Amino acid sequence: MSQELKGINIAILVADGFEQIEMTQPRQAYNDAGASTYIISPSGEQVQGWNHYDKADCFLVDLPLDKANPQDYDALLLPGGTVNPDQLRTNETAIKFIKAFFDAEKPVAAICHGPWTLIEADVVQGRKITSWSSLKTDLTNAGATWVDESVVVDGNLITSRNPDDIPWFLNGSIALFSSQKSRMQSV
Repeated sequence: MSQELKGINIAILVADGFEQIEMTQPRQAYNDAGASTYIISPSGEQVQGWNHYDKADCFLVDLPLDKANPQDYDALLLPGGTVNPDQLRTNETAIKFIKAFFDAEKPVAAICHGPWTLIEADVVQGRKITSWSSLKTDLTNAGATWVDESVVVDGNLITSRNPDDIPWFLNGSIALFSSQKSRMQSV
C-alpha cells in the first residue's frame, strides 16, 4: 500500500446534500495513501450524502466548521452535488475557510459542482477549470477559463467534471497533495 500522503491532513468541507461518491471514494483513496482526512461541516454532528437526487448515507462530522482552523490542514477536498456547494457558497465561514487554502497556496481539489464555492471565494479569476457543465457560465463570468476535460490542474487547484472522472481526479489530487508534502518537508 502506498504511503505517499503519510503525514498529510486533508479537510473535506461538506454541507448536507453532497454527492456521496465524490466524498467517499477520494476519502478512501487518500486514507489508503496514508493521509488523515477530516469531515468539516456547518451541518452539525452528522452530514447527509446524496446519490444524485436521492438521499444516501449520513456521516459523522469530525469538526464543526466554526471550530475548524485551515492552518491545521495541508489540503482541501470540495465534493460536489448541487445542494452542498449551494449552501456552502452562502456561508461566510465556509468561504473564508476555502480562501485561506488559496492564500496559503495549499492544494485544493474540487469536483462536479464543488467549484461553485470557489467563485464566492474569489479565487477563479485567470484559472483554467473544469466542472459539471452547468457551471460553465458562472465560472466564465467569474473570470475562469472553463474547459470540458476529465481533470484540470492549475497551480494548487485540481478540478474534475463529475463522478465518471473520479479515477483521474484521484490520481491527480494524490499527486498534487503529495507535492504539498514535499513542499512542507523542504520548509
